[in-house]
Amino acid sequence: MAIPHAQPHPDTAQGEADGAPPFDPELEAPLRTVLDELPMPLTPGLVADRRRRSAAGRLTDADIRRDGRFDIQERTVPGPPGAPEVPLLICRPAAGRGPRPVIYHTHGGGMVAGSHRSTELAGELDRAQELDLAVVSVDYRLAPEHPDPAPVEDCYAGLTWLARNATDLGLDPDRIVLSGNSAGGALAAGLALLTRDRRGPRPRGQLLQFPMLDDRCETFSHTQMEHVGLWDGASNRVGWTALLGERRGTEDVSSYAAPARARDLSGLPPAFIEVGSVEALRDEGVAYADHIWREGGQAELHVWSGAFHSFDEWVPDAVISRAAHEARVSWLRRVLATSEGRNTR
Repeated sequence: MAIPHAQPHPDTAQGEADGAPPFDPELEAPLRTVLDELPMPLTPGLVADRRRRSAAGRLTDADIRRDGRFDIQERTVPGPPGAPEVPLLICRPAAGRGPRPVIYHTHGGGMVAGSHRSTELAGELDRAQELDLAVVSVDYRLAPEHPDPAPVEDCYAGLTWLARNATDLGLDPDRIVLSGNSAGGALAAGLALLTRDRRGPRPRGQLLQFPMLDDRCETFSHTQMEHVGLWDGASNRVGWTALLGERRGTEDVSSYAAPARARDLSGLPPAFIEVGSVEALRDEGVAYADHIWREGGQAELHVWSGAFHSFDEWVPDAVISRAAHEARVSWLRRVLATSEGRNTR
């Protein structure tokens, strides 16, 4: 099948021109600059391009160590049954003693790109540095070569190893927070469901940043932002199809892959869910928080007005980006301070 060349949509950064909400004034011009250089929407033919871009932006050891603030260690741990080992990047504060709480990071990349050293790891390290936390980042297999359930099973294998070995690593097995951006948010949410149902490690929380949650791609915001902003509706369908193939949008999709499919969201760790008002994933994030509340669970929801997908990674010095960082740090501080629950059964 011929794959069409991706061309920037003429209104892709305009928002209001497409009937979408307006962009925050500090975000609109930077977004246009990004889209001038980044082919959109994602197509199967652009997967290799996305992987090259991700590889070029991988954080080096020096980037991660931050002038000696973190010690780093690469480990490969047992993977799912019959599957390869799973690489983990372990980043521990170099100073001080005592078991550290952990951010367990599942990277983004639309299910098709990214690694455990991708650029969004920098945001996790910012939060870890401020709160004296460790970060453990998992390098799961990518679609379409490795479709569902390979990515979430890799993440689960890494989580179970971490919980069993945390004490020996100077980490706290009772204070692990799942955290991911975009596709990583889907995996973090799916992992929370999977470990609940398997009676595995019990995370303290789930930090879902602009998460991909619904493979059906039928929400109003998905249509409204079909060709608006970063990770628009057209790109989202391609990412989900890479993961699920012909199953996308059918009844044959697990909630561990697409958490919006879950009928039961009870018994989950507290969730922090954030989306931008000008992104295709907006409505499914709001709906997921509402579903958690209806089940009597805890969810903190932020809809950043005028924001596009993963805006703070691209425009970190904007006022709204600093507010997003502070909100995440505040939530982490509160979730990790509570004494309720245990993380391992």
